Amino acid sequence: MDTNGLPGNILDPNCPSRVIFQRIGDKWASLVIQVLGDGPVRFSELRKMVHVVTPKVLTQTLRALERDGLITRTVHAQVPPRVDYELTPMGESLLQPLTLLRQWAESHVPTILEARDTYDEAQDDLLLGSPNCES
Repeated sequence: MDTNGLPGNILDPNCPSRVIFQRIGDKWASLVIQVLGDGPVRFSELRKMVHVVTPKVLTQTLRALERDGLITRTVHAQVPPRVDYELTPMGESLLQPLTLLRQWAESHVPTILEARDTYDEAQDDLLLGSPNCES
């Protein structure tokens, strides 16, 4: 797809930047990119570090990131075969923004959890009829 000279517009549903934004925003992709920020990693190590991801989903995520040019897959000729995944320079360029997003998320956990509790309590009061409300 030739998009040279076209301005990117993430809000336009037909703009390729939206697909890229969705890829980066995928929970598994962003975690994989952050893990690979420390250097090449084998599939089994990557799965342990990311935790609860299934092998199938991890494989799909890695293929998509490779297709987008964010990671490379290197097969080493040995028995058993060894495959390493590593960030490309473009993948490395995502580390800083993802690190900022990660830091924001981690530092706002208490506030967000409190907001959720407040919201859920208000919804429960509406459904059950709060003793403070007149019917």
